[in-house]
Amino acid sequence: MAEDKRYVELDHIRNIGIIAHIDAGKTTTTERILYYTGKTYKIGDIDEGTTVMDWMEEEKKRGITIVSAATTAYWGGYRFNIIDTPGHVDFTAEVERSLRVLDGGITVLDAEEGVQSQSETVWRQADKYKVPRLCFINKMDKVGADFLATVKSIEDRLGANTAIMVLPIGAEATFKGVYDLLTRKSVIWTGEELGAKFEITSEIPEGMGQEIEKYRAKLVEKIAETDDVLVEKYLANQEIGVEELKKALRRAVIAYKLVPIFAGSSLRNKGVQLLLDGVVDYLPSPVDLDQVKGINPKTGEEEIRKLVPEESIAGLAFKIQNDPHVGKLTYFRIYSGKVAAGTYIYNSTKNIQERVGRLLLMHSNERTEIKEAFAGEIIAIVGLKDTTTGDTLCDPEKPIILEKITFPEPVISLAIEPKTKSDQEKLGYALKRLMDEDPTFQVKTNHETGQTIISGVGELQLEVKVNTMKADFGVEANVGDPQVAYKETISREAEGEGKYIKQSGGKGQYGHCLLRVTPKPRGEGFEFVNGVKGGAIPAIFISSIEKGVKETMENGILLGYPMVDMTVTVYDGSYHEVDSSDIAFKIAASQALQAATKKAGLTLLEPIMKVEVTTPNEFMGDVIGDLSSKRAQISGTEERSRATIILAMVPLSGLPGYATALRSMSQGRASYYMEPSHYEEVPKNIQEEMLAKSTFTGRVNAQ
Repeated sequence: MAEDKRYVELDHIRNIGIIAHIDAGKTTTTERILYYTGKTYKIGDIDEGTTVMDWMEEEKKRGITIVSAATTAYWGGYRFNIIDTPGHVDFTAEVERSLRVLDGGITVLDAEEGVQSQSETVWRQADKYKVPRLCFINKMDKVGADFLATVKSIEDRLGANTAIMVLPIGAEATFKGVYDLLTRKSVIWTGEELGAKFEITSEIPEGMGQEIEKYRAKLVEKIAETDDVLVEKYLANQEIGVEELKKALRRAVIAYKLVPIFAGSSLRNKGVQLLLDGVVDYLPSPVDLDQVKGINPKTGEEEIRKLVPEESIAGLAFKIQNDPHVGKLTYFRIYSGKVAAGTYIYNSTKNIQERVGRLLLMHSNERTEIKEAFAGEIIAIVGLKDTTTGDTLCDPEKPIILEKITFPEPVISLAIEPKTKSDQEKLGYALKRLMDEDPTFQVKTNHETGQTIISGVGELQLEVKVNTMKADFGVEANVGDPQVAYKETISREAEGEGKYIKQSGGKGQYGHCLLRVTPKPRGEGFEFVNGVKGGAIPAIFISSIEKGVKETMENGILLGYPMVDMTVTVYDGSYHEVDSSDIAFKIAASQALQAATKKAGLTLLEPIMKVEVTTPNEFMGDVIGDLSSKRAQISGTEERSRATIILAMVPLSGLPGYATALRSMSQGRASYYMEPSHYEEVPKNIQEEMLAKSTFTGRVNAQ
């Protein structure tokens, strides 16, 4: 790629992501986009493991996307920075961080399945970051494909205000093209030459005249409603030109008022070109977004940056990747200004200077080295040592901290131990690198057993991490069975006192504090409050008390699980002029917290999963019966073509090995999907059983 080809006007840049449920055809759609934009000369195939975007060994083996790959392509003079995100819920962090830096999204849906659970999840994530999007109803050639039913499910389940841009010509085996409602043109794909050949005619396909008029009128009405000038024209029955409609629709999409719907079959190479035109016509460029907001770390005031190269540099590091050839890669979305290789940049989140080594333009796992990069670009930086996901990089003279990226809590964990002494040293290094890459992957040591515990949002994620350690870092490890990540909390307010006094000739130890614990609503985390009046405890020891509280909460009191959702207030205590020390107050705080929580109704929380089982109708009774035996709450069922979808909330503790059990009870024909939903209290009888079996030494009797 020639250097000068990169300099595209800001309004000709589109930073887009492709998001969807697993198996809706995201990666296949991306592969087609790369082919038609001239980025690849041969179309990759997931089933053959030859896709460009799924380049990791694990991805090829499983036929799924695990890491969000970035690439740059051109279409009609426009530059697309594309990120293909995973559809599997275990890799939700990849979707979250990608959406945070995208300007627009393409949601791919399966024409037979309609809106599925993960489509809903990624849609809500896109709502959170206010990402304008288009929908592409894929697999129109599949048996059971139903365009209008899928549009209805987009409206019902996602609450989207849809604008149907095309009508499919034919369906299932007879699907051959689409009718573009705005331009009144039929687009028919001919032959099997990878869909590059198509005919555009003004002919109305046979038997579609009435339907076309009905849906075009609806489309014009919907677009007109979003624009005051067009409303007047529409009400006066004046003809509205195609260009006027396109401009109004673009404004409506960028303002989240309308979602254009396209259709096609990526695998059969039909419909992708119109989708690319839709990206150009309706999704925002950095110019449309105009500015980004953040906080000045020095003053706490709101700061604004215009999304132009002339501004001072500001951008977000949204992904860390360890590359076997160049080391640590930091994916960076530049919002304003420009950055050059070999210069220094300020990490305002961590308050450190970092040196920018090399700048790379990424195409999946291939790369082109560049000298400098500008506002609106997504690049990778080599050489940043301490920058992690979600950090803001900016000009030290004009510091700004942009909105961070939030990630879900881990719900499942397993013990891991190295097989040999040489693996022991490599294990720590490998785990540190994997934690840098994935914010939902956590590692900690259980001080009681000396075991290393890895945690994540799903079994598949942990399995992939263990395989990556072996493949990329050469670490052989023994792995325990997956364990549910329970949490402990309290159910009422209580107070406790901790006093640590030790005299041993010479300087002694003295720490004394009184703590009050108060429950907080689910999911609100931990808060420490200093309520000490009149200097009963000097300010320098308050942080020691907080440390003691945090360490004790981390290790748990009831069954050794971390404590959450509570406020701890230190409200009184005393100190000794000579003997008081940090360690004494840490120990006193730990004693006080244990004393208070034992009176505060200690209880156990467990992760509840949102589960969606798709099963042939004849197995529905068995599946529901089995779910009920796992303490599931069935929230409803839906009919979809020849299958029933069962929606339920199920404790994670009942789901190990569920895939195998489901296969055997449905002759291999049912499938399921699950994602973490929330934490709930474990029923008392089950808590008592767990306490009876526990060997945890810090055990207490639950009040």
